[in-house]
Amino acid sequence: MRACQVCKQKMRLLSSTLFLNSNLSNSASIRNKFQLRCISCTRATSLPIAEKWQKSETNLMTLRQFHNSSRTLSTCSLIGTSKIKESANEGTIFTRRRTGWFNNGGVAFYSSSASSAGDQGSDGDGEDKPESSADDSENVAEEEASEQPVMNYNMAALTTTTIPDYFPNIPVIAINRNPVFPRFIKMIEVNDKKLCELIKRKVKLNLPYAGIFLKTDDSNDKDVVKDLSDIYKVGMFVQIVEMRELDNRLQMMVMGHRRISILRQLPEEIQLQSDMAAVAQQLGEQIAQKDQKNQRRSRRQRRLEKQNGATNGTLDEVQENGATNGKLDEVQENDADQEADVTPREQMLKTEVMSDVIMVETENIKDEPFDSDMKLKALTAEVVKTIRDIMALNPLYRENLHQIMQTGQRVLDNPVYICDLGAALTSADPSYLQQVIEETNIPERLELVLSLLKKEFELSKLQKKIGKEVEDKVKKQHREYILREQLKIIKKELGIEKDDKDAIEEKFRARLKELVVPEHVQTVIDEELNKLATLDNHSSEFSVTRNYLDWLTSLPWGKYSEETLALDKAKEILEEDHYGMDEVKKRILEFIAVSQLKGSTQGKILCFHGPPGVGKTSIARSIARALNRQYFRFSVGGMSDVAEIKGHRRTYVGAMPGKMIQCLKKTKTENPLVLIDEVDKMSRGHQGDPASALLELLDPEQNANFLDHYLDVNIDLSKVLFICTANVVDYIPEPLKDRMELIDVSGYVAEEKLAIAEKYLLPQAREHSGVKEEQLTVSKDAMYELIKAYCRESGVRNLQKHVEKILRKAAFKIVSEGTEQLTVDSSNIQEYVGIPKFTKERMYDVNPPGVVTGLAWTAYGGSTLYIETVLKKALDFDPENKEKGDLQVTGNLGDVIKESTQLAYTFSKIFLRHIDPDNKFLEKASIHLHLPEGATPKDGPSAGCAIVTALLSLGMDKPCRQNVAMTGEISLTGKVLPIGGVKEKVIAARRSGMECVILPEDNRKDFADLPDFIVKDIEVHFASNYSDVFPVMFPDVQPKPIPS
Repeated sequence: MRACQVCKQKMRLLSSTLFLNSNLSNSASIRNKFQLRCISCTRATSLPIAEKWQKSETNLMTLRQFHNSSRTLSTCSLIGTSKIKESANEGTIFTRRRTGWFNNGGVAFYSSSASSAGDQGSDGDGEDKPESSADDSENVAEEEASEQPVMNYNMAALTTTTIPDYFPNIPVIAINRNPVFPRFIKMIEVNDKKLCELIKRKVKLNLPYAGIFLKTDDSNDKDVVKDLSDIYKVGMFVQIVEMRELDNRLQMMVMGHRRISILRQLPEEIQLQSDMAAVAQQLGEQIAQKDQKNQRRSRRQRRLEKQNGATNGTLDEVQENGATNGKLDEVQENDADQEADVTPREQMLKTEVMSDVIMVETENIKDEPFDSDMKLKALTAEVVKTIRDIMALNPLYRENLHQIMQTGQRVLDNPVYICDLGAALTSADPSYLQQVIEETNIPERLELVLSLLKKEFELSKLQKKIGKEVEDKVKKQHREYILREQLKIIKKELGIEKDDKDAIEEKFRARLKELVVPEHVQTVIDEELNKLATLDNHSSEFSVTRNYLDWLTSLPWGKYSEETLALDKAKEILEEDHYGMDEVKKRILEFIAVSQLKGSTQGKILCFHGPPGVGKTSIARSIARALNRQYFRFSVGGMSDVAEIKGHRRTYVGAMPGKMIQCLKKTKTENPLVLIDEVDKMSRGHQGDPASALLELLDPEQNANFLDHYLDVNIDLSKVLFICTANVVDYIPEPLKDRMELIDVSGYVAEEKLAIAEKYLLPQAREHSGVKEEQLTVSKDAMYELIKAYCRESGVRNLQKHVEKILRKAAFKIVSEGTEQLTVDSSNIQEYVGIPKFTKERMYDVNPPGVVTGLAWTAYGGSTLYIETVLKKALDFDPENKEKGDLQVTGNLGDVIKESTQLAYTFSKIFLRHIDPDNKFLEKASIHLHLPEGATPKDGPSAGCAIVTALLSLGMDKPCRQNVAMTGEISLTGKVLPIGGVKEKVIAARRSGMECVILPEDNRKDFADLPDFIVKDIEVHFASNYSDVFPVMFPDVQPKPIPS
């Protein structure tokens, strides 16, 4: 390193001046002059370094190599001035000033300024500005050397004044909505790591340029697209004016300059030498085209010659220093080896395509030439007028316009800028804005922008109208609120109206005046009223307390409905609404009689169970009317939340009391009739078991102090009459079933259905359809045929549907055909209800050996059940054959009936040995037993007697007595045990035309309760042992008595 001539101290690198003389050929001579500054006395010395360098190397690369070779330098400040001379046999001339801080070879902060021929070095009118002398350069170098490098920058102002006219290879930034227009600024954020690194690298190289392109898919939020088809081909060439690095993203302020079109995709890596050479070449060409004045060139040439002559002596001194010469010679040799055979632009384009679209090659898009005729002026004026109208309606557009317009520009005379200004102001869809960018014909572009501005103007007018309406509405509401508050204060001062809290308290206390509130409830009410007086009206606790007091004061404390105790009147009401159901009616009359004797009302828990459609729910309403009690119904079918019965805790948002508290508030009495429907269909969930919650509600010993979770006070429900309904009592939990009095509501026989249809169903259907009695006559034969062939179920709901169907068909014929009188009988009933559903009453007219008719009970009523037995293979009675018989059963049977079948098979073999010891049929035979209608599940023990009879009939090869149906469970010793559903089974036997029925002896009492019209003309036998059944089924065979 050179020593100072004054203080003999080491000097450090201060600045470099680069002189580039080039012509049209590939050869070029470069001479550099370094300025060195003394560390102690700050004296500067100019030092020429080399005579000729290859033009493919830039001064940046040279200085970096010099810095790496000189280990005594820790920080290098560079000021470079590049000049290109042009003479008779030389090329172009340009001037460029570049400033950069380097630390260990890395760029920390970069700011670039370039000038064109009309900006720097010229005042615009052809006169040159005097160039700075060596002392000026030294002063500038001192200022630059005093600055410190900034390593972690947050903001960098990238002010490149001269923009290259042709810059093909640029990074791609894909955006979603508002595009950038020429001479407009836009804030952009980039999150893609690879793209951020590329942009930062370009900025450090003083190449702050990029391409902004709209995405074809707005839903894509990526900064980098996978394919060129994901973006529009035409975009905007922008300069990065300002950049800020925030965490893992870049925030940039970009300014649009010109429209560009994508040619092809390039990789993101562009060599440093090629980038700088291409920039230098483009800037040189641009400045050379504008700088044509010979006086300026000659003055510059003379100044350069003087400077070259002054530094020749210093160059000799530097060459004497072997260390410095060695370093510089090494640099020259390296530079000579790197001579390029291709132009810088060709080096930039010599690339390989990468997967993501980060770098592309572009070309400029030129606008078509246009004439400033009257049409163009008119379009421009209309666009300007529309912009002014929009600004008058919406102040936001005025602010945006001030931000995007540059000071001192006359935009009214520039239709190109007017197009971009109008498009930038609109909030149109990206596709329409892209059309404006792609349009090169200026008049057509003006028309596109004008249409977008007109739409924006209409939208602004609509927004202003909506805003004015909303503002007027808000003002009106605010005015009314102020007036109400003032009126409230005036009334309060005059004593006309009291405070909200006082009014609420008076309302609650007024409700309690006519009620007999228990002492423990009154205590809670007083405490809550005192609490309410201390709370703020707008607090959440105030609303909770007010709702709680509202429920407490709304209950009918001590109020009861006056119950009807006249038996005759109650019986008349029950008979009026329902036919049959004698057991239910008797139980209600007994309840009234007990209440009459006691002189007070009472509560009870009844449960009506039976098949659907028999009137269980409707009879409850009639009972309430007969007793003069308020009626309330709620269904628990599918309920899985205990809070529906017991209520929610008040701590929950939206908490409410349970169904019983709601019932008392609605009925206004403490002794209503509550119907709890479908108690056999409750479910259990994660919120509890409602069946367990009903235990407290339906227990006469507990419901006098029923506790609801919401009210949290004891309620007396002992006066409530609870009626529950169910189809199958087996599904009701035993503890709950134990608390209820079960009343069987069995199905109806054909005679009962006929009476119900004539007395209730047909008049109701006439009223609903509007068909008068004289217009339609339905005979008894037609009704009986309807019951027999279409509606065999136990209830009458299906019968009601068919009756309504007949009335609808009749109404259609009366209206469409004008018929005045219609008659429905058994001959034409199919015209109204279609083909009969049931065509045969019995499966067998004559039962063969091995077939017996049994009786079964279902939830929809009783039915006949045939039992068939056959021999699977031929018998072999050879004594040497040790094979034993077996039994196979089919017919969709449950576990209970399968066990009953095995039991009957065992007993039938024992019984057959007693009546015929020589008969070995059942012991040797392989028998198949089947119960028809395999799609219907079958279970239960009541088919035992019928199965034994079928096996004995097959074993003796004798048919049973015809027209006999039986039911009863058989034990292993032959005992006949009782069964259920006697009424349904007898009805099914009568419906099928059976003349004789065999029942267990223990069911004699159930048969005695049947109406006379059901048991009329039916022979019945009661059996306690199978020996009582056998003589009835096989009268010709005399069995031996079975020991008991």
